[in-house]
Amino acid sequence: MKKDSRLSGVLHVLLHLAEHQSEHQSPMTSESLAKAMDTNPVVIRRIMAGLREQGYVSSEKGHGGGWTLTCDLEQISLRDVYVALGSPSLLAIGSRTEAPACLVEQAVNAALNKTFEEAEALLESRFDEVTLAMLSADFHQRFEKKRKRPGKP
Repeated sequence: MKKDSRLSGVLHVLLHLAEHQSEHQSPMTSESLAKAMDTNPVVIRRIMAGLREQGYVSSEKGHGGGWTLTCDLEQISLRDVYVALGSPSLLAIGSRTEAPACLVEQAVNAALNKTFEEAEALLESRFDEVTLAMLSADFHQRFEKKRKRPGKP
């Protein structure tokens, strides 16, 4: 089963955007972001739309245009980004049928649904604890470590 990697992808894009802005103070095009993500610019524009609607990024069309991060990395949590993506399902497993006639399957569904809801609530609360600033700091720490030991993975 293919995993939904949109959250990971959007976080990746946002960190690239933040790094670009800190160095260049200019927007980053969908084409540049797509190249960094090894995807199509249309995919970038689609996934950035929800972030724009939430006010986390803005976009300008035309020459010199592109995407700009519009808020502090410390203020954006993983949950914020997850919600901007439309809160996709976090678990790939589910019940066989939603409204079964079989009482056994009803009991199974009740237990599974309660457990899945609890697991998703736990994941979402953890998402609240992690900010983009924390991810950026982790990236910088890894970058410095690699820079000091070139050639080692």
